[in-house]
Amino acid sequence: MDATARTTPPTLTAHTVYLLSRTGKAARGALAARLAEQGLRLWHMAVLAALADFGPHAQRELADRLAIDPSDVVKVVDELAAPGYVERSRDPADRRRVRVALTPAGRTALTGLERETEAVRDAVLAPLDARERATLHALLSRVYAGLDGSSTP
Repeated sequence: MDATARTTPPTLTAHTVYLLSRTGKAARGALAARLAEQGLRLWHMAVLAALADFGPHAQRELADRLAIDPSDVVKVVDELAAPGYVERSRDPADRRRVRVALTPAGRTALTGLERETEAVRDAVLAPLDARERATLHALLSRVYAGLDGSSTP
């Protein structure tokens, strides 16, 4: 295939949504590949991050916060509990509820996952200097906040 055949049509690259989609797909794929090397997926990182940022959660609340089907949260939590990244306990206020908490090993794992994310960011955003990266992040944060009507991401 020659270079002309591989060129994306300018009609597509003229659309910001197309550029966001392709860039997002490339970044997500690169991050997913790096996480897979550690036997993890993006949902694992999302659960660890939510627990680190917001503290222990009932499994149902975790599903709601991350917009994950509750049965999928159970599977992700099972997978994170196996290596000791999270622990489950009964909620003292309601013994029917199971609470999930981040362990020290989970916090360490999350730190490693954040380094992987930063490496992917650096690779994807290599054409930009530090100021441009900061501007892009600020603009994307505003767009992201507008998706759900919140004022901050």
